[in-house]
Amino acid sequence: MTEMIRLGGKTMFKKLINKKNTINNYNEELDSSNIPEHIAIIMDGNGRWAKKRKMPRIKGHYEGMQTIKKITRVASDIGVKYLTLYAFSTENWSRPESEVNYIMNLPVNFLKTFLPELIEKNVKVETIGFTDKLPKSTIEAINNAKEKTANNTGLKLIFAINYGGRAELVHSIKNMFDELHQQGLNSDIIDETYINNHLMTKDYPDPELLIRTSGEQRISNFLIWQVSYSEFIFNQKLWPDFDEDELIKCIKIYQSRQRRFGGLSEE
Repeated sequence: MTEMIRLGGKTMFKKLINKKNTINNYNEELDSSNIPEHIAIIMDGNGRWAKKRKMPRIKGHYEGMQTIKKITRVASDIGVKYLTLYAFSTENWSRPESEVNYIMNLPVNFLKTFLPELIEKNVKVETIGFTDKLPKSTIEAINNAKEKTANNTGLKLIFAINYGGRAELVHSIKNMFDELHQQGLNSDIIDETYINNHLMTKDYPDPELLIRTSGEQRISNFLIWQVSYSEFIFNQKLWPDFDEDELIKCIKIYQSRQRRFGGLSEE
């Protein structure tokens, strides 16, 4: 019995050492002064991943949930401050009911199993989107995670759920119109800052880096105002196959680029 415990302890210690070495390796590969503050990801390819393996689509969504855990860990470890994940769009309701029901239950399972680690890693859970339209159990799981992580000061893990960029803009424009009307203001006060302050993302900086997996090259109604000057990287991996190394590769590509914001290159 003692030997088994000792061996188990050695194995666990080795895992901890390997994890620390992996983090150190990632930090050595990257320019620590140029880590994107905000990374947004379109997590695409769950269904195709499952289809390639002759599995039901929901299996792809389950494996995609495991990828979220991996990417959240490494993003937190290397110093990313905001990670926004496109989890469910306003258009995804048109999918088969059984698939939608499964996806709606994923946050419940994800947060039940992963919340203790998120708390330990000082990660704060937040959402954007029309979450009031979600099933009651999903809302309760999300609100519980928000409450339990409200005072955390590390990575902000932002799930875009029942979110669409156009729907966000329509919602924001209505709010701005009502505000102007109620306060007797005219449209002269409307500028980019005013609009930013009425978006669902008003508390976050715009993403420096937008990643889409699966090789598709479109943004699919995601953060259409906020990604105006983001760097886009279209990664070929299907989301369940996207791992820590792939994220580091994307960040290295980002660091090799010069952001111009409409200006000229210094080269």
